[in-house]
Amino acid sequence: MRTCMWVLALLFVFGFAWEVGADQNVPTERISGSAGDVLEDDPTGRLKVYVYELPNKYNKKILQKDPRCLNHMFAAEIFMHRFLLSSPVRTFNPEEADWFYTPIYTTCDLTPTGLPLPFKSPRMMRSAIQLISTNWPYWNRTEGADHFFVVPHDFGACFHYQEEKAIERGILPLLQRATLVQTFGQRNHVCLKEGSITIPPYAPPQKMQAHLIPQETPRSIFVYFRGLFYDINNDPEGGYYARGARAAVWENFKNNPLFDISTDHPTTYYEDMQRSIFCLCPLGWAPWSPRLVEAVVFGCIPVIIADDIVLPFADAIPWEEIGVFLAEEDVPNLDTILTSIPPEVILRKQRLLANPSMKWAMMFPQPAQPGDAFHQILNGLARKLPHAQSVYLKGGQKILNWTEGPVGDLKPW
Repeated sequence: MRTCMWVLALLFVFGFAWEVGADQNVPTERISGSAGDVLEDDPTGRLKVYVYELPNKYNKKILQKDPRCLNHMFAAEIFMHRFLLSSPVRTFNPEEADWFYTPIYTTCDLTPTGLPLPFKSPRMMRSAIQLISTNWPYWNRTEGADHFFVVPHDFGACFHYQEEKAIERGILPLLQRATLVQTFGQRNHVCLKEGSITIPPYAPPQKMQAHLIPQETPRSIFVYFRGLFYDINNDPEGGYYARGARAAVWENFKNNPLFDISTDHPTTYYEDMQRSIFCLCPLGWAPWSPRLVEAVVFGCIPVIIADDIVLPFADAIPWEEIGVFLAEEDVPNLDTILTSIPPEVILRKQRLLANPSMKWAMMFPQPAQPGDAFHQILNGLARKLPHAQSVYLKGGQKILNWTEGPVGDLKPW
């Protein structure tokens, strides 16, 4: 009986998938109201940014040592620097600046296998802040309240890849007053600073562009996922990776014909996403995943499995309308939930995802494009203006404690 039910479900869903896939050229749909307006905002003329000129050891020399950082999921810190150097919002007069930016590549320290090591990051950041506070007067006026930093590591400015250690460390004390631009976002978490701008991880635009397939290609895969289900060694007994959510996906649906899931990463990965209706975006070590960017860019409805996640540019991108949210504890019901979504709801999500403005907002292209992730960051900064008078300190006033934090962080860099 169970087999017959699955066969019927398979016939229905795959039949529907072909119908949807064959209608790839339907008109796109714009988000109405404030979200659509925000998404299409142009920050030019609304703010001015002063870029500190730091010694190359904080940025360019680090990249020269390991060019792999250009293609890493944390590369937003590099490309944001490059973008600002030629951006129309840049000012060379710090007296007229609304914001100050310190270009430091804190995640460009990779192991031979390409994993980032954040252990030097606090010392690098302290060193850079000490430099700008000594050579320019602007940091000391606010102790960083009108400065922003790009900290794209797993747990942002907590600077550790293990959540327990990140929570124990907390956000670097010297960044407590600054605005953080970070990939990490989880409500009520010590590593998400209030007022932070949550951004998508970096995904190479040229690489994705090279794998585009004809729009009329049918979406014949119902649910798609490629990635780890257990810990880094793929050991079912090893650790509580992704809070058990990925393991639950595998255990419940590895033999389900509606689910194309595997640890294999085929050369047709991007093409397969474009042939899929739903793309699973479960949390990993941190709540976010690069799959979120890939799903939106390729028009695959993201199924977001990460409790309390704060998504990129949430005031501009209508995540509730383009995605599906699933509580981690509800993973065993994933098949029932997805197959019960009405066809007209799926079609509307696909029309919204087909809107180019939705895709650009998730990408860091070179050269920059109107409405892309660079512009969304600037829009977020512009919406914080004007600064309240309370951010400016009185003469001799100090709030931040330069000696606070682990002893190792206080060593010179």
